[in-house]
Amino acid sequence: MNSHSFNARPAPSARLRAIVLAAQRQGALDPLAARFGTTHKCLIPLHGRPLIAYVLETLGSSAHVGEIVVSVEKDQFSEIAAIAAHLGLAGRVRPIAAQSNIADSVIAAAEDHDGPFLITTADNALLTERSIAAMAKALDRCDAAMALAQEESVRAAHPEGQRRFYGFRDGGYSNCNLYGIGSRKALSAAEIFRGGGQFAKKARRIVDAFGLVNLLMLRARLVSLDGGLQRISRRIGHRIVPVVLPDGSQAIDVDNDRTYDVVAELLEPRLHARQHAPLHAMHPPRRAA
Repeated sequence: MNSHSFNARPAPSARLRAIVLAAQRQGALDPLAARFGTTHKCLIPLHGRPLIAYVLETLGSSAHVGEIVVSVEKDQFSEIAAIAAHLGLAGRVRPIAAQSNIADSVIAAAEDHDGPFLITTADNALLTERSIAAMAKALDRCDAAMALAQEESVRAAHPEGQRRFYGFRDGGYSNCNLYGIGSRKALSAAEIFRGGGQFAKKARRIVDAFGLVNLLMLRARLVSLDGGLQRISRRIGHRIVPVVLPDGSQAIDVDNDRTYDVVAELLEPRLHARQHAPLHAMHPPRRAA
């Protein structure tokens, strides 16, 4: 296969360093990886391509993104490099060893770069260039940014795409697994990830990251989205702004069997429109018996 068959264009002057979180949770094989017999969820096949290929291709096609750093275990470096080569991104994708938690992985991936940074996950297969552009624009006016989608737009994208929403006074919102950090100085904002990123599932993580009062106000829907993030900004010492994306599909990632099927369904028309070829030459390593 021609390594440039996906037409990812170089962006040498782009200023965002993209950080893709692709490591396994420590001590557990992801159920989707087990289902497909791969070592990592980021390598499971989706329409004939490794899951992470969709994220890397979109990042590589964005004029706002320069280097792409993939945080993953060292034994997967060669596999990530092979995927990048097939996408024509060999010179822009660099794997780096994942750390024991998300916060330290982000900090390690940001090493030797002044920022800004764009952070996403390897299962964010529906990511679009438009969403990246919105985050890049937001980072011109804040220390950190968090992409969200309104509950109505998420349900409109697919009724089974997302079942958990943050309840604010002005409505429900879902996290899009897309974050921006404006500079090295603002990297301490990554501390909110130390206990993991799934705040909607674990109340304790909200308490640890944002404080009990903020959790209670969130649960009681006493604050708006803007007001809530202003309170969080004061707690972490950095101005964090919400970036509300109009495309509800941006809040749907590949988390389990249900969302795998949803993402596969939503990807299909995009693939037909863009005439992507599957990466038949690639065979993700199978899990050891």
